[in-house]
Amino acid sequence: MNKVHTLFLALALTTAAPLYGEDTAPATTTTVTTPAAALPVEQTGTITIHITDLKNNIGLLGVSLYNNKKGFPGDHKTACATALKKVTGDKDEVVFHNMPYGTYAISVLHDENSNGKLDTRFLIPIPKEGIGVSNNPKPRRGAPLYNECMFTLDAKQLETTIAMRYY
Repeated sequence: MNKVHTLFLALALTTAAPLYGEDTAPATTTTVTTPAAALPVEQTGTITIHITDLKNNIGLLGVSLYNNKKGFPGDHKTACATALKKVTGDKDEVVFHNMPYGTYAISVLHDENSNGKLDTRFLIPIPKEGIGVSNNPKPRRGAPLYNECMFTLDAKQLETTIAMRYY
């Protein structure tokens, strides 16, 4: 099995959980506000995620923001914030407002058929749909690690770009 296959074997196996429930319609907004009422405003910031290299404008984008390694990159239920929106073009954007200063990592799924999960190829769990993570690490054996995808929010505004990959 080559590196690309093994990289996404673990990722595909951890992303089997649906992005949203059967009765929940996906949001069309590109902005997510996470309340941080216990923190002074000067200790929160905005994370803007530029998503590039989308192969088409079909389906949904699921974006998960993690503040620790638990569940990263595929278990969106352990994420501290998530966004789900319709794809609008070959580039897109999601903004998380009012996020406490700290360390984060991001995973993105291009759910082309809008079924709420990462579809994989038959018998070989290689993604049929686009995936991406913060810092765009090179493919390696197993799923990307939180430590190689993490970044620090320590200012009012932070922008990052995630390039989608299709296999």
